[in-house]
Amino acid sequence: MTNTDVLFKPFKLKSLSLPNRIVMAPMTRSKSPEQIPNDQVAAYYRARAAGGTGLILTEGTAPEHKGATNDVNVPHFWGAESLAGWKKVAERVHAAGGFIMPQLWHQGILRHAGTGPHPEAPSSSPSGLSRKDKKVGEAMTDSQIADVIQGFANSARYAKEIGFDGVELHGAHGYLIDQFFWEHTNQRDDHHGGSLENRSRFAASIAAAVRKACGPDFPILLRFSQWKQQDFTARLAPTPQDLETFLRPMIDAGVDCFHCSTRRFWEPEFEGSDMNLAGWTKKISGLPTISVGSVSLNLDFVSSFTKSDMDFSGFDKLVHMMERGDFDLIAIGRALIANPDWANKVKAGKMNELEPYSPEKLATLV
Repeated sequence: MTNTDVLFKPFKLKSLSLPNRIVMAPMTRSKSPEQIPNDQVAAYYRARAAGGTGLILTEGTAPEHKGATNDVNVPHFWGAESLAGWKKVAERVHAAGGFIMPQLWHQGILRHAGTGPHPEAPSSSPSGLSRKDKKVGEAMTDSQIADVIQGFANSARYAKEIGFDGVELHGAHGYLIDQFFWEHTNQRDDHHGGSLENRSRFAASIAAAVRKACGPDFPILLRFSQWKQQDFTARLAPTPQDLETFLRPMIDAGVDCFHCSTRRFWEPEFEGSDMNLAGWTKKISGLPTISVGSVSLNLDFVSSFTKSDMDFSGFDKLVHMMERGDFDLIAIGRALIANPDWANKVKAGKMNELEPYSPEKLATLV
């Protein structure tokens, strides 16, 4: 049986002291009517904390900007009622021995105008492009960009005020921050466009604003990916040198940890090395990283919407990569939907008792 001790070593990030290296990955559940997380949402997150998960990253939540989401059941991270609901979530997670951060998620141009809880709000986009050569809106003005940056900072401050342990900025998978990163959706000719360094400026400005709002000790995570939902083959950084150029503005702005989203954690990122994206990011940045992608599963995320899945054949690889120091934390997604006590069962060597993930489990919060 695989020795999993490396998963259960404590980890410290600024003011945050985690009991282990296991993170609940952010997963949209759309179970918060009127954008308010209710008792069922609180119980859902509490169960993962009680089950041994060291750090919970919430589902994507809308920062304080009316054009952030197209889903009336995605929770806001602003407004008195939504924040009261989130305060209860944090309290219950802490009471169960866990730690929790909200993920702040702005959909950008993928939220079509006229949709969501605020249909009057325009869609946000660096250049009005939803993918390569597909123009569906207008480019954001400087003042609109500033408003979104402030909205992220406001919601991060609210998170700190109501007792959350840090914040994650969603810069992956083709949403707004990633739309600034990607050359096919960012064709601006100002300081937010052009070079890879310039295209990182929007994310860096958000991180700097969050740092100013929350102080020096509040952990800031940033999630990014090479792939986009618009193009699974996309690559922001084709080489390690490009990756360093991409990361540098965000490092300088105060990001504390990068959450490197890949579809399968074991896949090498660059030719000539078996390190994955999280490994390369840690090597280049000198900062802690979170890896993610089909842990204890075999199917990728898209296939999992139609098929059941569980596979521990790659678990030795995960342990080897963590023991080698490639990355510091590992995020578990779909397997934690099926098994709130995933961490406790893995620690006890009871992997044979874990339930397979199936798409039917998305129907309810358990």
